[in-house]
Amino acid sequence: MHPTGEQIDLVAGATRAVVTEVGGGLRALSVDGLDRVETFDVEETPPMGAGGVLVPWPNRIAGAAYTWRGREYRLDVTEAARGNAIHGLLRRRPWRVAERADDAVRLAADVDASSGWPGPLHVETTYAVTPAGLTVTHALTNTGDVDVPAGVGTHPYLRVGDVAPADCTLTLAADRVVDTDERMIPTGVRPVTPDEDLRGGRRVGDLALDTCFGAAPGPDGVLGVLHAPDGRATALWGDENIRWVMVFTPDDLAGRGRAVAVEPMTCPADAANSGQDLHVLAPGETWTVRWGISPGGTP
Repeated sequence: MHPTGEQIDLVAGATRAVVTEVGGGLRALSVDGLDRVETFDVEETPPMGAGGVLVPWPNRIAGAAYTWRGREYRLDVTEAARGNAIHGLLRRRPWRVAERADDAVRLAADVDASSGWPGPLHVETTYAVTPAGLTVTHALTNTGDVDVPAGVGTHPYLRVGDVAPADCTLTLAADRVVDTDERMIPTGVRPVTPDEDLRGGRRVGDLALDTCFGAAPGPDGVLGVLHAPDGRATALWGDENIRWVMVFTPDDLAGRGRAVAVEPMTCPADAANSGQDLHVLAPGETWTVRWGISPGGTP
């Protein structure tokens, strides 16, 4: 058994993706012969969260504790250095294949109330490829009898083929930035300064970010584009639920050198405590979130 379980191959024209059973994550994606995300070996665990699905919250919950409807809940500390709970409950669990075709797979997993969350959620993530790229759809259903909060995020690292990410330029459709404390917990949101504004593009090798931005996409929904020097590009887009984008530029991604994660999120860190863009599902309600990756900025 591989660390990420069964490897599910998807193909449509010149688009190919590999989805993992464990974590329900994205291990590989290529379009037109170019890698569009950082991949990792089948015998590796995902480095630095690569490709993970972050449910029922993305990013961090301060002190692994929060209060919901007057009751305090405690979670396992999964970021030991800062004492936080990070990236949800499902990224290391096996998902079930609910439906499968050559070009799409629907995976399912469940969050139960005993995990430290206020109520149960049934989660389905569908990966679908076309010759134009990848679309990912997350559907969360409240299967309990009380209101349940939720957030969704994912953790792709973008690439443009074999071009070193450090030599690429990142543009980001974002006009606000989140300030944080030493635990990476938000202390406020403010407009970007000229030095922080990535709408005009910045070379990835000149960035040192582990920063959450407020999304401000145009009508096409494009959130971020990684541009190679020769003009080729990889774009990440999202629907109206994707209101925040985390940009993370580690110096070395498990021996691969500088990388750049562009992480679509429905809410910022610690939303379980702040309530910022935290979605609330009534009993029986389903909430759907979509995002995707394509060449050249066209979803």
